[in-house]
Amino acid sequence: MSELALAEARRLVAAAESLAVLTGAGISAESGIPTFRGPGGLWRNFRPEHLATPEAFAQDPRTVWEWYLWRRAAIAAAEPNAGHRALAEYERQQGRCTLITQNVDGLHDRAGSRRILKVHGDLWQERCTGCGHQRRSHALAYPALPPPCPECGAPLRPAVVWFGESLPRVVWAEAERAVAQADVLLVVGTAAQVYPAAGLITRARCAIEVNPTPTPFSSHVAVALAGPAGELLPALLGGGRDKMTTCPPPIPPA
Repeated sequence: MSELALAEARRLVAAAESLAVLTGAGISAESGIPTFRGPGGLWRNFRPEHLATPEAFAQDPRTVWEWYLWRRAAIAAAEPNAGHRALAEYERQQGRCTLITQNVDGLHDRAGSRRILKVHGDLWQERCTGCGHQRRSHALAYPALPPPCPECGAPLRPAVVWFGESLPRVVWAEAERAVAQADVLLVVGTAAQVYPAAGLITRARCAIEVNPTPTPFSSHVAVALAGPAGELLPALLGGGRDKMTTCPPPIPPA
């Protein structure tokens, strides 16, 4: 990453009246949370893609729950990093910032972000497969798996979006609106391979990418910053406002 690119990105952010942020697994990986598709993706010889489905839960809910409780324990031992904290501080100071995350780990909440749209759900939220009752829980173990709903006794499941399921309609509509209205979309720690979330990038007026490695959108955003979010976001989000800077719209990839 060049200092010139960082300076340009800072000017664009400073000029923005409103900012939307899209985060992916990469920002959590810097806190020690394994990425969904990265090295170490195996758990008891299961691929995550084979566990995160309605079919897997219907066939073996105990194993699915054991995996999610294992993930909870790993997340509970981790801490938000400087990237998470920089986003929370920017929101606190500037106000007009909407955080859209594909992550279910809750590290943005713990860092202090408040306006969060969780398009893939929340690992610390549970939903009844029978009556739809929802509750928040930080339990790392249960006497019985799957845990029963306190309202109707049907099995509870993690309130996350599994493969083959639709994104939460209201949350997704808010995410689309936030991107459409924002002057700048900041894309952080995502490989831009998971749709429909990755499609938000093509709808932005102006997009800035922060990622250690190139993505399919790197050559189409206004500025692509190569490096870890924990280093780049504090440097990027610390500037003031410059009304003279404008940003051209990104060109959608072919």
